[in-house]
Amino acid sequence: MGEVKRTADPGGPGEDAATRIVRAVREDGFAVAPGLVPEPLVAGLLRAIDAQLDALDVPFGENPFLGERTRRIFNLLARDPVFREVPILPAALAVVEALLDPECLLSSMTAIEMHPGQAAQSLHCDDGSHGLPRPGRPWGVVAIWALSDFTRANGGTRVVPGSHRFDRIPRRGDDPETTAVEMPAGSVLFYDAGLWHGGGANASDARRLGIVVNYCAGFLRQEECQLLALPREQVAAFPSRLRRLVGYGTYRGLLGHVDRQSPERLVDPAAPSEMVWSRIRR
Repeated sequence: MGEVKRTADPGGPGEDAATRIVRAVREDGFAVAPGLVPEPLVAGLLRAIDAQLDALDVPFGENPFLGERTRRIFNLLARDPVFREVPILPAALAVVEALLDPECLLSSMTAIEMHPGQAAQSLHCDDGSHGLPRPGRPWGVVAIWALSDFTRANGGTRVVPGSHRFDRIPRRGDDPETTAVEMPAGSVLFYDAGLWHGGGANASDARRLGIVVNYCAGFLRQEECQLLALPREQVAAFPSRLRRLVGYGTYRGLLGHVDRQSPERLVDPAAPSEMVWSRIRR
């Protein structure tokens, strides 16, 4: 098992950080962006997650995949206003939109707290339920936010470089060479949802904490049903970009419309609503 470098390649002249990350994800299936999350936001997210873990009395997972020494908070966006900053952090969203498109959706957002003694997770792909042809263009992109340091010892995510180009998802018994992702708190690991990966084993004496932000193409069904998981009055207080990310928008001015209008108008009557019909010429 090797270690992933902490940053993408320096790149060619004139390439900005987002372009380098996008290129690395396309080529290798993953890339790490160190220092992407501001320290005050990391601290605020840690406080909010710890408060929710206590308030919800979150138990450990009930099987090895979910993690028998791991606690998860699903539907994170509905839990505290601080989580609204996560899916639309400009530096992260720019990478996701470049890999998918500007009309992508938030598929799910989950906090994961891995305790000492957690065994390694089996390898899997995050787009395995879609059943789309493989290999192909990215249909999903995942951003793992490190809220504590990720190391080989505490279970840093294991990846199989280049596996987003494989023609199948992992099977029981597969044992390919993996690379352990190591990154400091405040970093973000981006990967193609078709990449073979899994959580490592936490052999340290401290927890490993992060947020998994899963995005998908705008025409796919989301992992979490955001339209039911989030109260409409809560969505009304979201920034417009976040509303559209959770599903209060249309894809290419058609998919998801309500009476030929963008569903965003259900929470904001003044929201723009350019639909496909207005662009059709006789």
